[in-house]
Amino acid sequence: MAGERILIVEDEPRIAQVLERYLRAEGFQVETAGDGRRALELWRAANPDLILLDLMIPEIDGLAVARQVRRTSSVPIIMVTAKVEEVDRLVGLELGADDYVAKPFSPREVVARVRAVLRRAAGQVRSAEHYAVGDLVIDMDAFQARCGTAVLDLSPTQLRMLAAMAAQPGKAFRRQELLEGSVDGFADERTVDAHVKNLRRRMGTCGALLETVRGVGYRLRP
Repeated sequence: MAGERILIVEDEPRIAQVLERYLRAEGFQVETAGDGRRALELWRAANPDLILLDLMIPEIDGLAVARQVRRTSSVPIIMVTAKVEEVDRLVGLELGADDYVAKPFSPREVVARVRAVLRRAAGQVRSAEHYAVGDLVIDMDAFQARCGTAVLDLSPTQLRMLAAMAAQPGKAFRRQELLEGSVDGFADERTVDAHVKNLRRRMGTCGALLETVRGVGYRLRP
């Protein structure tokens, strides 16, 4: 996995330097930006494999940066912030973030999260490549999902979660199962709820296929 390009977006130089040092020591290529405007410039120019994105940054805030990136890219995003309120975390996940880290944090933990998200972004989900449930079609070869003829705008984590359920339509998946198969292992079960809420919104008419199983988790209706 060494050699992947990481874009660190952080306005506190000390934190950015620590993260850069740890990531470079693990073999990653690193670019850093201290504000949202520079972050978008580097994202377009450097084409990173993952973005570590602080929410509280000058010029353009982290949520606005994530929103702009998600308009055209599914690059994995890990949000890093001192705002630990649940609503902020859920807003970030609904914008398509793949993980969320609250300050203060261990640099080693951040590196582990980066590796976990990159592994999942590489498509290491399951051997089957194509699923169809009603009007919903998932092609993991193309890393794409469609509802009818409409291509769905999903993050890598959301697509993998949907593929896991589509592989076994009708099965009630526990949140922990979806965490293990689709979401960073450091996340909690509320992360799954946030992704499912976002999935329903982004699936269009196919969102009706995604059902809540009370006391268990979620399933795709066959």
